Amino acid sequence: MNDGARELVVSVTASDCRFDYYRGSGAGGQHRNKTDSACRCTHEASGAVGTAQDTRSQHENRRLAFGRMARSERFQKWLKLEVARRTGAELVVKEAVDRAMQPHNLRVEGKTERGMWSEEAIGDD
Repeated sequence: MNDGARELVVSVTASDCRFDYYRGSGAGGQHRNKTDSACRCTHEASGAVGTAQDTRSQHENRRLAFGRMARSERFQKWLKLEVARRTGAELVVKEAVDRAMQPHNLRVEGKTERGMWSEEAIGDD
């Protein structure tokens, strides 16, 4: 079946995001001080955020913010999980997570009364 052809599994567009505009900070003169040209792009499903205030153009900052959000680590993690869910590989991912979360693979620490990190600070209940 894998003949090199690709299948679109997930599509994320600007309509999937919330855009907030605000006044940028820093140098830029009167235009920057009086216009809401800086942009924050939030992909609500993943919680990923990208911001831009590089240019005086709100449209260009919107494009930059969307790209930064799409390249963010949080969005990339969400995308991998979403693709796994939609392609039926979610069970494989969940099984791998369950294996990794076995007690012998975890180390739990807490702070002692003296403020030092220690496994003994948690204790076995």
